[in-house]
Amino acid sequence: MKTLVVFYSRKGSNKYLAHKIAQDLSCDMEEIRPRINSYLLFLMNIHFGIKAIKHPVKEYDGIILCGPIMVGRFLAPLKSFVKRYFKSINKLVFVTCCGSTFEKKDEKFGHGLVFNEVKSILNEKCVHCEAFPIDLILPESLKNDDAAFMNTHLNDSNFNGEIKERYDKFIEKLNKL
Repeated sequence: MKTLVVFYSRKGSNKYLAHKIAQDLSCDMEEIRPRINSYLLFLMNIHFGIKAIKHPVKEYDGIILCGPIMVGRFLAPLKSFVKRYFKSINKLVFVTCCGSTFEKKDEKFGHGLVFNEVKSILNEKCVHCEAFPIDLILPESLKNDDAAFMNTHLNDSNFNGEIKERYDKFIEKLNKL
């Protein structure tokens, strides 16, 4: 299956995750570039679209869309990608390194609500959604420390333990799709 990893990242964790997926699946990768990259505007739901990507989406069997979820929102650059390339997308997997935990995934700012939105937009084209909460790499003593939470990013030194185990299962699942 010919796959393209497309990502948007603000702090680097989703960029790291996208690179890791592209490397492990030996597939192409491209970054989503907003026309205007303003977090404040994104939160106010004001967005001016994205720049065209170089890879022809329609030539790929599957797209892996990787990006953050912030304050329970499917961010505008990710949503713009889906809307712009909807007709060209055959199958899509949405993956995120996010702040919401598995325990709170269905609460106001949880990733479960965003997954429902993604599935609603894409219908049968969305074949899977996967979350890698940042708390999986925090030591127990820092899981309730907001500063530690906000300043922790995925990298080679902390990508181990539970997050690595979940990631390996995710890659196995992707290989079966």
